[in-house]
Amino acid sequence: MYNHVLLAVDLDDENSWAKALPTAVECVKAFEATLHLVTVVPDFGTTTIVQFFPNDYENQVLEKAQRELHAFSEKHVPAGVSVLHHIRHGTIYEEILRTAKRNEIDLIVLAAHRPELRDYLLGPNAARVVRHAKCSVLVVRK
Repeated sequence: MYNHVLLAVDLDDENSWAKALPTAVECVKAFEATLHLVTVVPDFGTTTIVQFFPNDYENQVLEKAQRELHAFSEKHVPAGVSVLHHIRHGTIYEEILRTAKRNEIDLIVLAAHRPELRDYLLGPNAARVVRHAKCSVLVVRK
C-alpha cells in the first residue's frame, strides 16, 4: 500500500519525532517501504537580514543539518530500515510538500501538538501539510 513514507523531523525539537518516528517505522516495516527523513532549515529572510551573517553561512548550516540528520537516523532508526535523507531550505510546510511530490511519497507522517490560539490565527505547519498534500497524511499527537 505504501512504498515511500516521509517523516518530517525538527532536529532541535524531540517532540517533532519522539512519537511520530515509531509510527513511521512501523508503517515502513509493515509495507516494506522506504523511510524518507526530511528536515527543513528555515529561510534566512530578506537580503537585508542575510548581510549580517558571515559569507557562506547558509551553506554551513545546510551541511551541519545534513550531518545531524544522518547521525539522527543512525541513532534512532532501527537497522534494516531503508532510509533516505532530505535537507531542504525554505518554508517548512512548502518544503515538506515539495519533497513529497518530488519523491512520490505515499504517506507523510507528522507530529502535531494541541493547537493554541496563535495556531488558529496563523495555521501550524502540520495543518497546512494536511490541507495541501496530494497523498495521505498521518498526524501523530504529541
